[in-house]
Amino acid sequence: MAIAQPQTTDSFPADSRPSESALALGTETIRIEHLRFPPGEGYFHAKAAHTLFVNLTSRPIHYLQRQDGKIHTGLYRHGDMLITPANTPLFVRWEGNENCLQIQLPASFLQRVAEETLGKDGDRLTLVPTFQSRNRQLDAIANLVMVEAQQHQPGGALYLDSLANMLAVQLLRHHGTSLAQLPSYAGGLPTYQLHQVLDYIDAGLAEEIKLSDLAGLLGMSPFHFGRMFKQSIGISPHQYVIQQRIERAKHLLKDSDQAIIDIALDCGFTSHSHLSKQFRKVMGMTPRNFRSQKS
Repeated sequence: MAIAQPQTTDSFPADSRPSESALALGTETIRIEHLRFPPGEGYFHAKAAHTLFVNLTSRPIHYLQRQDGKIHTGLYRHGDMLITPANTPLFVRWEGNENCLQIQLPASFLQRVAEETLGKDGDRLTLVPTFQSRNRQLDAIANLVMVEAQQHQPGGALYLDSLANMLAVQLLRHHGTSLAQLPSYAGGLPTYQLHQVLDYIDAGLAEEIKLSDLAGLLGMSPFHFGRMFKQSIGISPHQYVIQQRIERAKHLLKDSDQAIIDIALDCGFTSHSHLSKQFRKVMGMTPRNFRSQKS
């Protein structure tokens, strides 16, 4: 897999740097980069983050990879993955033009997920270095991450954090140093807890809403909170927040003379265009056209 510019100690040769069109996106729980490289080789060493590399080339590409004292050579197909745990030096040589999605999760975040979600000792449970792996669940999450990186939606931290939690759990379940089973939860949130969360969202629509903040209200892990919230109302926290912001925007468009940019900001959107894009997706028309229908 391609070797990305480091935040701290990662490194790669100058002639293997990503193109200017590479995408980068991140929150406190996840860092995403879409990388394109000419043929080359390089070293990678992320001391404090676990890294998942996903091959995106349309045709197989040959790699030589070395990590954790092991060497692997082979043709990576579209969707093949390389997992490099934190503080694991990696060397890669690739032939042909490469197209790669790099996803990093902080080691401290993965440790917290192991403890809160899987009930494991986070100091002992980590990831196993893995060459050329395929997993349908990880692939599905990586595809969602890729779409989000391409669209680069403003205010998408809640969604990205949800994806980060899903990814962390699946990595620990399938590539952890010890077997991790996901606890079973059924029935959704109790009514009083659901109302507590919905009231919090309603009061904070104009601000950034984090998954960890919603889960923290109930003393739950973000992953379990997301699953139980969806069981309760049928959609994810991210989808619900967008829905409520659109509903508030509809009300203000019909019942006030506020400028659309002000309505966008009051409803938690980052710009007029951000509101328009989400509004058109849900309502099939722009905010301006919706307002013009006011009786």
